[in-house]
Amino acid sequence: MNFASAVSAVILASSMLGAPIAIAQTYPMIEVKVDRAKVMRVSRPAAMIIIGNPAIADATIKDSQTLIITGKQYGSTNLIVLDAAGEPIADEVLNVSSAHNNHVVVYKGANRTTLNCSPDCEPVYRIGDDIDAMKTLGSQITTHGEMSKGEKVESNFDE
Repeated sequence: MNFASAVSAVILASSMLGAPIAIAQTYPMIEVKVDRAKVMRVSRPAAMIIIGNPAIADATIKDSQTLIITGKQYGSTNLIVLDAAGEPIADEVLNVSSAHNNHVVVYKGANRTTLNCSPDCEPVYRIGDDIDAMKTLGSQITTHGEMSKGEKVESNFDE
């Protein structure tokens, strides 16, 4: 008796005994990286997008048949796309994973800081990094953004 015959025999015997049969169902999966966007095309015009856990990913409708999905943090959730009549166009698992091939993690005691090294190393935000380092980096990014817009920036530097 080969493997397929044995599995068929077990399923047949279980069904005759009234035992529930667990059959694994596979769902299409969309892979997205943290802090990256991905284009998804749907077969019919989309009217609504539902993300199971909006802390993990976000999605917007670019045009009626083009969605933009953005990974926000690591994890898995689902994505449902509905048409104007409320009928599902897509119901898929959405997996958000790391895109940090060039990252180096530096520990100072229990405090973690992440650097993106490509080729020079510069600090970046990453979930789990030291909160004080993230606040400092956030302040520097905000200041840089204000300077690039030509806005007046309050300086804490000694002149």
